[in-house]
Amino acid sequence: MAIAPPQTKHLTTVEASLRLDAVASAGFGLSRSKISEWISSGMVRVNWHVVQHPRYAVKVNDLITIRGKGRLVIQEIQTTKKNRYRLEMERSR
Repeated sequence: MAIAPPQTKHLTTVEASLRLDAVASAGFGLSRSKISEWISSGMVRVNWHVVQHPRYAVKVNDLITIRGKGRLVIQEIQTTKKNRYRLEMERSR
């Protein structure tokens, strides 16, 4: 039985903060309130550790995992002219 390679998608987004709920919302295409509920209930992991605070600040090379939704790797963070954050991410399923 052959295993299919993971599907990956490269994403770029601009966010006002590096909060876990904002970044995961943009990366997984879900609402921020839904992501916040999942974070508070312990369904979201960052670097294989359960994080239960939506205000957790993500960093470069962080791996965000939601069971059943896939993985999101933060590849690069840049600051824009308006002091926002441009994030380069890769999502895999």
